[in-house]
Amino acid sequence: MLVFSISLLSCSKEIEKKIDKSFTVYTIKEGEHFSDNNNLVWHDSISEMKFIVEFDNSAIYTTIDSLNQLDVNKLYGFSDNASLHHDFSARIGWRWRNNKLELLAYIYNNSVRDFTYIKSVPLNQEITCSIKIASNKYIFSVDDTTIEMPRTAVVASGYQLYPYFGGDETAPHSIKIYIKNL
Repeated sequence: MLVFSISLLSCSKEIEKKIDKSFTVYTIKEGEHFSDNNNLVWHDSISEMKFIVEFDNSAIYTTIDSLNQLDVNKLYGFSDNASLHHDFSARIGWRWRNNKLELLAYIYNNSVRDFTYIKSVPLNQEITCSIKIASNKYIFSVDDTTIEMPRTAVVASGYQLYPYFGGDETAPHSIKIYIKNL
């Protein structure tokens, strides 16, 4: 009976999010890297990207190669400097590690990738996130935690970046991520 109740609670949460049209459900299907709902959107001027995200239990995964559990999946962000995202970009990343969902700041400056841990967050709870651009830095916020990372881009424009699973491995099962732009 408890398993059935938990299943109903999980289903009702998803139905509730689908009814609230302000959230977009991004699904990364099993065996894929890219999510659906990833239309090309160009931003001529970016100063801040702010959104609410909620991960459900589908964010729990185990990679085939245990070292890939350290890989950073991408949540949301933007390319910068009117360039490709592997040249200049800022994103919030995520991974399931040590039985926790970790959110990380993830950037490229002049094709050099860097990332750093922001904080662990609970599943099935709305989390407010933002990425702000200052002239020489990105300011990442997840709820009440803020960190800064360097920015070498000079033009604050680029395209939207959406949920993506991996590095080397693809999604081991379908993963749903709920995002509401603020």
